[in-house]
Amino acid sequence: MNFPTTHVPAAGVDPDDIGYNPTRNPAFATLVQARLSRRNLLRGSAASAGGALLGSVSLVACGGGGGDDDAPPPSRRLQLGFSPVAKGLADVVVVPAGYSARVLLRLGDPIAADVPAYRNDGSDDPATYDRRAGDHHDGMTWFGMDAQGRWSPQAPARGLLVQNHEAITPVFLHPEGQTVEDGARTVPGEVLREFYLHGVSIVETARAENGGWSYAQDSRFNRRVHTLTPMELSGPVRGSAHVATRHDPTGVRVRGTLNNCANGSTPWGTYLTCEENWAGYFRLTSAQGLDARTRANYQRYGVSGAGRELWATTQGAASAAEQDSYDRWNAEARGAGAADDYRLGPNTYGWVVEIDPFDPTSTPRKRTALGRFGHEGAALGPVQAGRPLVWYMGDDARNEYVYKFVSDAIWDPADQGRGMAAGDKYLDRGRLYVARFHEDGSGEWLQLTLAQPAIRGYAGYAFADEADVYLNARHAADALGATRMDRPEWTSINPLNGDVYLTLTNNNAAGRPPTRTDAANPRSYNDPKNGKDQKGNPNGHVVRFADAGRDPAATRFTWDVYLFGARATAPADVNLSGLTADNDFSSPDGLWFSQATPGLLWLETDDGAYTDVTNCMLLAAIPGQVGDGGPRTVNNQDGAQTRQQATFVGARPGEQGTQLARFLVGPRGCEITGIAESGDGRALFVNVQHPGEDTAAADIGAPARFQSHWPDGGQARPRSATLVITRDDGGVIGI
Repeated sequence: MNFPTTHVPAAGVDPDDIGYNPTRNPAFATLVQARLSRRNLLRGSAASAGGALLGSVSLVACGGGGGDDDAPPPSRRLQLGFSPVAKGLADVVVVPAGYSARVLLRLGDPIAADVPAYRNDGSDDPATYDRRAGDHHDGMTWFGMDAQGRWSPQAPARGLLVQNHEAITPVFLHPEGQTVEDGARTVPGEVLREFYLHGVSIVETARAENGGWSYAQDSRFNRRVHTLTPMELSGPVRGSAHVATRHDPTGVRVRGTLNNCANGSTPWGTYLTCEENWAGYFRLTSAQGLDARTRANYQRYGVSGAGRELWATTQGAASAAEQDSYDRWNAEARGAGAADDYRLGPNTYGWVVEIDPFDPTSTPRKRTALGRFGHEGAALGPVQAGRPLVWYMGDDARNEYVYKFVSDAIWDPADQGRGMAAGDKYLDRGRLYVARFHEDGSGEWLQLTLAQPAIRGYAGYAFADEADVYLNARHAADALGATRMDRPEWTSINPLNGDVYLTLTNNNAAGRPPTRTDAANPRSYNDPKNGKDQKGNPNGHVVRFADAGRDPAATRFTWDVYLFGARATAPADVNLSGLTADNDFSSPDGLWFSQATPGLLWLETDDGAYTDVTNCMLLAAIPGQVGDGGPRTVNNQDGAQTRQQATFVGARPGEQGTQLARFLVGPRGCEITGIAESGDGRALFVNVQHPGEDTAAADIGAPARFQSHWPDGGQARPRSATLVITRDDGGVIGI
């Protein structure tokens, strides 16, 4: 079997938009019968909400049974306190009147005392990039810190900003873009820059007495974690034959993290970074010499082609060790066995990686018990003493799945602050589940384990052992008939009631035609942009669900669709949430509930469908709860035929105390992503990723043709950057 000779996406194609799910899991109307009324379903799930706050360390009270009246109402006391900003296409950041947005940390900014300022012209010494902020700022967490340098979640003015760097915009990183000759990278220094610019940054930040924020360039906590950083595998895959490489035949030690998109945190004060589109970096132009299981693995995950940055082709290494850093991106069989090459190198990526930001000497660990896929975040659920911990995770590709991990260990508050030792206790052993959404508004969590007959006897992949189930979580989820979703992205949990929110960014005509809708993915339509058809579900939607009894360890849940992205001018069967000019949006991506202001939700977009009208944006919302709306029939046009799809839709913005308003619009070509806050909620950190990314390589010598010059202005090359947003009166953000 031969693979395509290239895996580099075409210009303008987001790697997130490429799907590798070949299954045809049926619409779930054919799998279940609607046995319960909608009212009874909601009564069973919402009765024991309790209404206690949750957060990185707070505890949720146990709830008891009861009727509908026991469910907590939407927060009617919380009100958005700003005037919505208008959509726009300018190369600026726009925030509401009374707010200020300032740049805190940009691509290339030095985070060590001995590193000079960034020239931003491609001439900076590649060896310094391991002490500079990376590219494509993405998911992040702000860890408050006390005067002794210890984690203090409610600290208002000093903390560690830990953020992901998902990818790179190569055209701006080198003097004239990437140097490629005859399909090979011939300037090793360019590749070294790119190695360092992926990964994670840890930077100490502080608020001055005048309210301004800055980062400390010489802080002892500042650190870069990148593609060359030593790490270890932990959990069920550690030490297995599935991850043996020339670097470590024992399958324990690995190097680096890659394509870090969304994130998560733990109740003991560590950071979780999630490896998303890792598969496309590896070279695999021929599968000769790979066994059948590995070939099926790589086909399902999209490992093929020359590699999106051609790292495996790099020539001119100065030493054998340097050459090995390039060879590791080649997944072809080049030696006698797996211990002699990197044919299993892709198996060491696709994990959730734990980092202790307060211990710069600690070794990051890839927590394999949380499964291997295109991880889009790991959102911590309610934290309660004496109960297990849970993290919710999306797999960000079209027609992929939603997962959750439930720890075997029960939470002991004495483990707060124990760092990686606590991670060993809670993150290495547990149960991994995938979601199936039913047509009647219910759902179930299906455990991924070889004990499941459907997995053990699955015709699509022959699992070798239990470790292989975690390694090939996508195959295991296929076997169980999980629900294929419209690009599952970020998850976040409402602190007021425990509802879990999930963004589904979009799907295309092939992935979501009118003949393959289901209740949880109910729309298929055409949204023309500049006269060009955009079919499928190009604007995306947000689903939310409540685990039965508000117990995160439950295996049943109820769900509805919280919001549908759409143009305000779209027909009613597209604009199902009744969006207006003040809050219409497309392609929801980042999603995060404030902890300082419980009940306040932030929603970010990564859009290509509505960019004829507006750049990407950040919206603020006061949502209700699962079940605050009702059933709805969506009429999807399939040529001259109307196909009806039943679903459940939440209250529209403005109903039952719910609210939604646009808070920020970013510069040209960007994605708005990553969000965090100071412990008192008076500073909001937001990332602007890849402004100007549609600039052609041929235009690098013609700055006037750059798509963007943000944030430096003038004729400067654009840079990803972190904003810090404050209210001019010093108040809490958003309300």
